[in-house]
This record gives sequence, C-alpha cells and structure tokens, in this order.
Amino acid sequence: MLGNLTIDVTRASGYYPDIVMGGRAPLQQLFKLGVIESEARGFSKNRGRALVVRKGNPLGIHSLADVARTGARIAQADAVEAGARSGNRAAVEELVGKAAADAVFAREVEHFPGRLGITHRDVPEMIARGYADVGLTQYHLISYWVRTFPNHFELVPITGSERFALNIGFGRVVNPLRPRAARAFEEFFFSRARDVYPRYDFARMSEEEYGVPLALN
Repeated sequence: MLGNLTIDVTRASGYYPDIVMGGRAPLQQLFKLGVIESEARGFSKNRGRALVVRKGNPLGIHSLADVARTGARIAQADAVEAGARSGNRAAVEELVGKAAADAVFAREVEHFPGRLGITHRDVPEMIARGYADVGLTQYHLISYWVRTFPNHFELVPITGSERFALNIGFGRVVNPLRPRAARAFEEFFFSRARDVYPRYDFARMSEEEYGVPLALN
C-alpha cells in the first residue's frame, strides 16, 4: 500500500511479472512456490562486498582491520534480509577469521529512526545521517551510491572480496501473461547485458558463464 493506494499484484489484476531477476537463493524460493520455471539463466555476477564511508573518510578506514581498529559503528542488512546478513558475516569470517570478524561487527548499529529493513535504502541513510561510520554491502550498490551522491560517500574495496561474487539469474514465470513480450525481452536482454552490467561495476562474465542455465530444483 502507498497511502490510500493499494496495488494488487496478481494475475487477475494483470499487474504481474513475466520474468524475475535475482540471486540463486531467492529464485529457488520462487521455484518452490511454483512461481517460476525450474531453470534460470545467468546474466551477471557481482564483485562481492565493499565498504562505504562518508566523503573524506574521516576515520581513515581502508580495510576490515581498520573497522575493528577504530571501533567504527557499522551498518549492514538487518534481520529482514537474513540471507544478505548471514552472507556478510560468512564472507568476513572467511577473509579475516572469526575473532577479527567479531571485532568488525562489535559496534553494529541495528536500529535507527525510520529503518525499513531494505539495505539499498537503510545503509546509505545511516552513513549520511551519522548513525553509522561505515557500511558493508555489495560492491555495485556502493558504486551506485558514490556515483549518485559523490559529495556524501566513498567506496573502500575489500581485498579478496571477489571470491564471494554471486551470480544473478534471469527466471521465467510459469505461464506468463505476456509470453511473446517475455520472449522478445529475453532475446534483447541477453544481446546486451553482458556488455552493459560491467559498466556499472559488476564483474564481466566469460563466454562459458554468460547465459548458462542455473538449476533451481
């Protein structure tokens, strides 16, 4: 609902997707619910995680070790986005070890006024409003925030983070409402996506990776 406006996302309303794009885990959930077909196609992969800090990097954070050293307040996905949250923790533990990861997350800011539980919105707001000193999320998201708000944010790469890149898949909805349009869009999309996504800080996929089926069952 948006105020007094209610959007009915159903087949009956016609406001219903013909394709779904996302990581393998959420696509698998949709397959189990019978929403999408059992096979998706990979079209992009991210570059793992990075850190976002305020413009000027006032605490001099250049690594995960600096987050712990400075006692920085850290922002990340909350319990609403459990998969992203657990993925963050697992990646950091793999990179620096459990004890160091505990120090990185020691001053996590879990709540702030107006929190929605949406990483794309919450993490940059926490940094911009001073609720947190550093944010941890996907590299391409931070790259977007830095390009859009260059006077507010800076990106700090995490060495080795590319080891935790996630593939993103194109899933077809079962019995789509607009099958011809869906097929036409898929053809157009796969003719362009491999070259477009790397321009916005996604990793470039090889010929062997691009368009390859991703089993969801």
